[in-house]
Amino acid sequence: MDALDRTFRHLLQTIQTRYPAYVAQPFEVAELYQNILPYRHHRRELGLETNQEYELVLLQLLSGARDYMVVNDQMRERLSRELASPNPDPGAFREFSTSQVALSPAAIRKFENGAGAEPALVGAGREVASESAQRVSSPRGAASATSTAPRGASSAPTVPSGMPVSAPRRAAPATNNVSTGPRAAVSPGGSPRASQTIVPQAGEQCRYCSGALPAGRRITFCPHCGQNLTVVNCLACGTELELGWKFCTTCGRQVSTA
Repeated sequence: MDALDRTFRHLLQTIQTRYPAYVAQPFEVAELYQNILPYRHHRRELGLETNQEYELVLLQLLSGARDYMVVNDQMRERLSRELASPNPDPGAFREFSTSQVALSPAAIRKFENGAGAEPALVGAGREVASESAQRVSSPRGAASATSTAPRGASSAPTVPSGMPVSAPRRAAPATNNVSTGPRAAVSPGGSPRASQTIVPQAGEQCRYCSGALPAGRRITFCPHCGQNLTVVNCLACGTELELGWKFCTTCGRQVSTA
C-alpha cells in the first residue's frame, strides 16, 4: 500500500467517523484540505513527512488517479497534465477549491472488501454514494465546468459539478500535530497568545495553506486560512507552544529552531 492508497483509506475512515454525510454526497475540494483532512491534523496517520508530499498526494487523488474520487473532466485533465509535467506544482488543485468531488462508490466497495478500510457506514450509504457520484461527473458530450451553483441553491441530477453541499461545515477537531512557523519577530511581553503578533519577511508563506503573508506587517492569523501563526508544536508530544519558547512546557524537550 503506497501513499495514495493510504491517504484514501484514511480519508474514507475520517469521513465515516466525522463527516458521514459525505459518504453519500459530494463536497468541495476546499472542504477536503481545510476541514476533512488538513495536513496539520493528519500527518501522522498519513505517514507523510512534509506538506509538499501531502499536496502531491492530494494532486494525484483529485486528478482521479485509480478512480478513488469522482471529479469533473476539467479538473481531471488539468491536474493530470500538471502531474505529467517535469516540475509539477503540488498546490495546483487549489485552482478548483470550489469544485465538487465525491468518494467513488467502486473505491468504497474495494476497501470494504479487503483493502484495509473500516467502513462502518459504507453499506448503508453505498447506493446514495453512487447517485452523488453521478451528479459530480460531467455527462458525455456536455462541456466540463467547475462548480458555479450558489451555496444553498437547488440543483437537478443533470448538473455536472454544481451539486450543493447540504451538510454544515464542521471544524476539524484539534489533534497533536507538528508544525513550523514563519521565521518572524514575536511581539515582546507576556501578553496572551491572541494578542501576540509576527512580522513576516518578504516572500514568507503560511505554513498551513502556503498563502503569501503581508511582509513587514504585524499579524496574528493568516489572512487566507485564518490559522494562528503565533504558535508551534512540540516535536515530541505535540503540546502547543508560543513562538520564541525554547523548551516544551509539558515534556521539557528543546524546541527545534529549524
